[in-house]
Amino acid sequence: MTPATLLAAGTGLAAEQKSADVTDWAARIGWVVGLALFVALVYWLMREGWKWRGTLQGDLPELPSAPDDPGPARLSMSGRYHGSTTAGQWLDRIVAHGLGTRSRVELTLTEAGLDVVRPGATDFFVPVAQLREARLDKGIAGKVLTEGGLLVVMWAHGERLIDSGFRSDHAAEHDEWVDLINSMIKNNSTEGAER
Repeated sequence: MTPATLLAAGTGLAAEQKSADVTDWAARIGWVVGLALFVALVYWLMREGWKWRGTLQGDLPELPSAPDDPGPARLSMSGRYHGSTTAGQWLDRIVAHGLGTRSRVELTLTEAGLDVVRPGATDFFVPVAQLREARLDKGIAGKVLTEGGLLVVMWAHGERLIDSGFRSDHAAEHDEWVDLINSMIKNNSTEGAER
């Protein structure tokens, strides 16, 4: 092969080759913008549903605050507050007055009741007369743990019975909480019956 033939053969190869397809950026950008709008719409609908649920639960009275002198602490724990639901219906989350907001929690049990202090969320107090039951459970409103991994306290507020779920940083403490709260409820109901 002479250089002229090689050059002629190279020109033929170049004519047969095609350039790579160019990316259609307009279509790609359109899909990304469409997907972002869809995600924003879903988020907005979820937020509106949360606000609507709070409106439906507007009959729930304001949460009580702790008395000035609740007495000495019988038990205290730090952990997580996982939310509150209608008693016996572990998926019916209560969102009114901030009860649906998950947060860190400092629980203190005194002779006056249960003090729930939540940094970054609404604190509340459950007087001992409103306490109904304490038990170990495995789930509440979107949080499922192992069997007995959640301390659930049932209490009365207004016309409703509410289950509130807590998880201690040291789950072994849960049994002591259940025993003490239930004994306080039993003692309180016995004292009420004697009056």
